[in-house]
Amino acid sequence: MKDWTGNKATAFGQIGARNFATNEREQNDFYASPPKALEDLLKVEHFENVWECACGAGHLSEVLKKYGIHGRSSDLFDRGYSGAEILDFRRQWDKWDGDILTNPPFRYAQEFVEKGLECVNEGRKVAMLLRIQFLEGKKRRNLFREQPPQKICVWSERIACAMNGDFISIKHGSPMMFAWFVWVKGFQGDPIIKWL
Repeated sequence: MKDWTGNKATAFGQIGARNFATNEREQNDFYASPPKALEDLLKVEHFENVWECACGAGHLSEVLKKYGIHGRSSDLFDRGYSGAEILDFRRQWDKWDGDILTNPPFRYAQEFVEKGLECVNEGRKVAMLLRIQFLEGKKRRNLFREQPPQKICVWSERIACAMNGDFISIKHGSPMMFAWFVWVKGFQGDPIIKWL
């Protein structure tokens, strides 16, 4: 007896593969993080003077302010968040005397990680909310070899990011699996896996 109905397109749509997904991708990769995602991380990880460098509508920045660790917010586009600087983080050359944390645009995730590690001082943190699949790929192999994350914090259940920051329209959990990848500049060794 068949216990599953569907086809290849259904399966790939469920895991979020773009070739089979049924909805259009947001043009500028604006998928807001639920504030709970950062609150979960802050239960197991300490940050100071945080630059939220792809702040969107400020969902994570507001959590950082609530915890008294917000230092700066910026985004490539004006999404209406008061106090956010408009700048292209990938082209930014300023040093930042603090930590960097964001949910980067998926297509530029590796660039955000590398740029974050360039901007911070030794011993400072770069935390990125990324899909678990960020662990795979030949292009990222050198990144992980030369600058491995210190921790990867994975949820036991799935979280859902909201296209254009619209959390009201989310009807079900995400087909994608996310984790917080936390780098400490200068760390060498094997990452620790934590469950949130």
